[in-house]
Amino acid sequence: MIVVKEIERKCDIKKFIDFPNKLYKDNPYYIPPFFGDELNLLDKNKNAAYEYCETKLFLAYQGGKIVGRICALINHAYNEKKNAKQMRFCRFDVIDDLEVTKALFAKVVEWARERGLNQIVGPIGFNDLDKQGMLVEGFEEVGSTITIYNHPYYPKHLEALGFVKDADWVEYQVFMPKDMGEKVNRLANVISKRYGYKVVKLRKRKEIGSYIKKGFELINEAFSPLYGVVPITEKQIDAVIKQFVTLINMDFLILVTDKNDELLGFGLLAPSLNAATKKSNGRLFPFGIFRALRALKKFDVLDMYLIAVKPAYHNLGVNALILAEGIKAAIKHNVKWAETGPELELNTPIRSQWKDFEHRQHKRRRCYKLDI
Repeated sequence: MIVVKEIERKCDIKKFIDFPNKLYKDNPYYIPPFFGDELNLLDKNKNAAYEYCETKLFLAYQGGKIVGRICALINHAYNEKKNAKQMRFCRFDVIDDLEVTKALFAKVVEWARERGLNQIVGPIGFNDLDKQGMLVEGFEEVGSTITIYNHPYYPKHLEALGFVKDADWVEYQVFMPKDMGEKVNRLANVISKRYGYKVVKLRKRKEIGSYIKKGFELINEAFSPLYGVVPITEKQIDAVIKQFVTLINMDFLILVTDKNDELLGFGLLAPSLNAATKKSNGRLFPFGIFRALRALKKFDVLDMYLIAVKPAYHNLGVNALILAEGIKAAIKHNVKWAETGPELELNTPIRSQWKDFEHRQHKRRRCYKLDI
């Protein structure tokens, strides 16, 4: 018998977060998220997204054992922005039993109907900083701490329930050139001279805060038209800075300004923490933090967290300058390749920027929808 329970106690939320670690215990491609980050995201007192979101967490039990989980989420800001009546779902994990999936989504649909909503979409989280998109291609590729990994049967379960594609993202492995140092330098110099851009490279972590706040204002402007996006609030920005500032390698934070020091774009890449995170099972303490700090110093793979450019400066060299500076830093550190984050399938300008590099598209993820 399958029993689905709504949970609220912290001890149950910890079980909710830990369930995928047990489900994927022997899977070499699964990379756990940071446990503490997940705990904070699901804490109404710590996650500023709860100013405009509501959630319900559900655990499915069979024979007294946890066999599935799901988070039902109402993003009121997005519904108001789009005049929609959507309920999102995220943090969905389940054993390969369609009946468990049916039982979990029955609870999501029930709450949606109670609130007068008419569509279920997901997986998509609180905002664009959260994970989104179910893996539909690339099951034998290593995941990351900032994306979703799932078994191949997940999409089959959703499609059996009537879910259909709403949006796709793709990801790339981009191999670093070994002999383009001079060419990249020339490109960067030409762009800078033509447009009067300046590359700002910070050296002290205490300098990051003011620039990153400007960067998130830029993100809000640049990402506003994209799928599922709502503005990131000041409280959320402060939380992200606090969360990630110690993990930033200063060589891979690239800021581009105009001659008046106005921020036009920025890129953030980071040494991959996959191996360190997997070995620590997503826990930074007591020993995981040391593995993470070592990984920041000794690495040959980069994760591309994001590149954001003011809309008025698209196709005016800012993006190319950020990439050029990123390549120079990667060559300096003997990086073999970089992993992009999810890029919307229909976002051709972003996808086309890899055409001049050796690359391969190795993952695809999907957001599904179901009218109710």
